[in-house]
Amino acid sequence: MNDRFYKLKLQLDSLAVFSQIKKDPVIRKLRRLLKALCANDTEAAVAAWGSFAAALLPHTASLTEYVKSRVMEDDNFYVKEKASGRPTDREADEAARREIDILQNVCAFSSQDAADAIDYDGYLPSWRTEASDLHRDFAEKLESIGRTGYGIYARYSFFRVDQGSIVPVAHPDFQPLESLFGYERERSLIIKNTRALIDGTGASNMLLYGDAGTGKSSSVKAVAAHFAPEGLRIIEVKKNQLYQIPALMEELSSNPLKFILFIDDLSFSGNDDNFSALKATLEGSISGCGDNCVIYATSNRRHLVKETFADRAGDELHLNDTMQETMSLAARFGLAITFQKPDKEEYLSIVKALAREYGIEMDDHELFRRAEAHAIRKNGRSPRTAKQFIELLKIGI
Repeated sequence: MNDRFYKLKLQLDSLAVFSQIKKDPVIRKLRRLLKALCANDTEAAVAAWGSFAAALLPHTASLTEYVKSRVMEDDNFYVKEKASGRPTDREADEAARREIDILQNVCAFSSQDAADAIDYDGYLPSWRTEASDLHRDFAEKLESIGRTGYGIYARYSFFRVDQGSIVPVAHPDFQPLESLFGYERERSLIIKNTRALIDGTGASNMLLYGDAGTGKSSSVKAVAAHFAPEGLRIIEVKKNQLYQIPALMEELSSNPLKFILFIDDLSFSGNDDNFSALKATLEGSISGCGDNCVIYATSNRRHLVKETFADRAGDELHLNDTMQETMSLAARFGLAITFQKPDKEEYLSIVKALAREYGIEMDDHELFRRAEAHAIRKNGRSPRTAKQFIELLKIGI
C-alpha cells in the first residue's frame, strides 16, 4: 500500500467544513484514483486515471487551479458565518485551518507522482500543479466577501427564480452601460439609487414606467452589470412569483452582497392576488425589504393596474376608496422614473450615436431620412427602434 496516497485519501474523506467539496464530480474521481493507487491495482488505477482526467480537463489542465476555485466558491456554514459577521467557534476556526492544509496537499498531487506509483508504461493524460497559498487566498476571500460573494454568487451576477430557488443565468442578456444612448438623466437616477444600495446609505424601491422600447429594462440590467464587481447581484422575479419575495429576502438577509429583485413588465388586472402580495412586501408587511435588497420594477403603466371606464363608473359604493386602492401600489415605490418616447431630435441623436458605435459611415441627411422612415414603419420613435434600424443597416437590409 502506498502510504502517501492512502493518507491523502483519508484526509479528503475527513473534510467537515469543506465537506461539499467531496461531492464535486472531479474530486470524487480523484478519490477513486487515490484508492486504486493505494491498492497497487494497476488496472483499476489506469481506469480511474482516465475517468479523473476526463472530468478535470474540460475545466482546466491545472489541478491546483481547480481545487482553488472549489475552495473559493464553497458556500459552507463557516464561510456564511464569517460573511454575516457573526463570531465562529474556536473549533470551527481550527477545523477550517487544518482542512485548508489538506486541500493544499491535494493541490500538489501531480500526475508524475501518480505515474511513478503504477506499473504501466503506456500513455496517460497529465495534469498540472503549481505553487499556491490557499491560506492566503482564503483569507483574502473572506476579507473581500462583501464584493465577491460566495457559492453561486461568486461565479454569477444574474439570477432568476425557479420553483422557489435562486438559480444562476449563465449567459445573461444585457448591454454595457456605455452602449446605451439617450435618457442620461433617467439613468443617472437609477445609478444614484443603486450606489446608495451598495454604500448602505438607504436606497429606495424603484418603479420605471413609460413607453415601450425606451430602455427601462436595458437600463436596469446595464446598471446591475456595471456594479457587479462592487458586490451587486440581480435576481429576476416573474409576476406569478411575487408571493415568494418575502422568503427570498429572508434567505438573502444574511448575505453580504447587495441584491436587486427585478420585476419586468409589471401590470395587474382586477382581483389579482399578486397585487396584494407585492403591495404588502413594499410596505406594511411584517417582513419588509432588508438593508441589502431593493425591488426594481418596470411597467408601461403608471399605476400598474389595467383600468377601464367601467371600473371608474362602476357600482362600487365607495368608488374613491377603490381608486385609492388601485393607485396605492405605485405610490409605495420610493422612486418613480418616467421613460417617455424621445422627440425627433433625441431619436436622431441616438441613431447617430449607434451608427458611430456600429461603424456605419453614411451622410447624416441620408441616415436620418432612413431612420425616420423606419420609425414610421415601426409605429414610432424609440431607442429600441433606433437599435433595430442600425442593426438592419449593418447587415445591409
